[in-house]
Amino acid sequence: MLFIQNALFYIGTGKKLVGHMEVIDGKISRIGKEISPTSTAKILDAKGKIITPGLIDVHTHLGINQEGVGQAGHDFNEASSEVTPQVNVIDAINMKDQGIEDARRSGVTTVQIMPGSANVIGGEMVVIKTAGSIVDDCIVRNPSGLKAAVGENPKKHHNNRVQTRMGIAARIREKLVEAQYYMEQRQKGKCRPDLGLENIAKVLRKEIPLRVHAHRADDISTVLRIQKEFDIEITIEHCTEGHHIADLLAKRNIQVSVGPTMSTRPKLELAEQGWNTLTALEKAGVSISLTTDHPVISIEHLMTSAILANKNGLTEQQALQAITLNAAHHLNLAYRIGSLEQGKDADFVIWNGDPFDLRTSVAATFIDGKPVYEKND
Repeated sequence: MLFIQNALFYIGTGKKLVGHMEVIDGKISRIGKEISPTSTAKILDAKGKIITPGLIDVHTHLGINQEGVGQAGHDFNEASSEVTPQVNVIDAINMKDQGIEDARRSGVTTVQIMPGSANVIGGEMVVIKTAGSIVDDCIVRNPSGLKAAVGENPKKHHNNRVQTRMGIAARIREKLVEAQYYMEQRQKGKCRPDLGLENIAKVLRKEIPLRVHAHRADDISTVLRIQKEFDIEITIEHCTEGHHIADLLAKRNIQVSVGPTMSTRPKLELAEQGWNTLTALEKAGVSISLTTDHPVISIEHLMTSAILANKNGLTEQQALQAITLNAAHHLNLAYRIGSLEQGKDADFVIWNGDPFDLRTSVAATFIDGKPVYEKND
C-alpha cells in the first residue's frame, strides 16, 4: 500500500487537486483532499511536486525499430507481400530496446506498438506498459488493432503490385470482401483456417479497429469511404491534412492521432504539416491524440510535443489530454488508464515542476503502483 501526500494532481479530466492519493494492489483506491493514510501505508511526501497520469503514445514502433543496431533491428515491415494481416508485432518486440527505457525516464507508461506503413495491410498491433523484460507480461491489449496504410508509403514500397491510390484502396476492399466470404464459409465448415483472413475478420466483427496511416485529405476521405462501406471501426493515424476535413471527421466521430508534428517534411504528403491541424480538429470537436511515431521523433519528446501544441494554440488541458485520457480512449482503454481516478491502474508521473515547462524533469515514473524510474538528484 502506498500513500502519496501533499501533491498537486493533474487528474487528466481537466480537474486539478491539491491532496493525496492511495494505491493498493496496483490500483488507485482513493484520491482526494481529506483522505488519510492507514497505519500500514508507505508514505511518500510529494509536497511541491506535480503528479499527472502516465503518458500514453498511441502510435510507436518501439522495440521493433530498435535504436543503435541498424538493419538487424528493423522488424517493423514484413516485406514478403503488400498484404500481411497474419503477422503480429508481439513476435518482434525487444523489451531491451533503448527506446523503452527512454519512455520510462520520460513518464511514458503505455504505448501502442504497430507495424510500419510500407504495406497496404501491415498486421496486428499491441498495447503494452513500458516496464518488464518479457513482453507477454507487459501486454494491456493484444491485438489492439490491424494496421493499414494508404498514400505514398505503400506506393513507394510495392509499386510492382500496387501502383496507384486506386490500387491501394482496391486491395483493402478486396481483402475485406474476401474475409466476409471466408467468415461465411468458416461458419458452414467449408474452408480451412486462414490466419490472415481471421485477423481481418476481427475488424469486420468490430473486435478491433482498422488503424490506417493516412496523411492527405483525399486519402483520409478514401478511408472514411471504406469505413462506411464495410461498417467497421477505424482510426486515422497521422491525419496531417485533417484540418481540411475536420468537420467531416467530427461528424463521423472518428478518433485521430496527429504527428509527429515535430518532424521535418521529407515527403510530399507532409507539405502542409503544422500545429494548426491540432487546433482545427480540436475546434471541430474531433478527439485527438499526439504521437511521436517513435523513432521518427524520440519517445522522450512526447511531453515536448504537448508543450509545443500548447504553445501553438491548444490549452494545457487539451494538450495533456491528447497524451493521457484522449489517448486512452483512442486505444479503447479509458476504463483502465488515462486519468487519476479511483479503480484505474496506478500509472502516474511525479514532476519536479510544471510539466509544461521544458526545464522540468521527471522525478519518478510509476506503473501499476511501482516505481520504474526514479531520478537521482
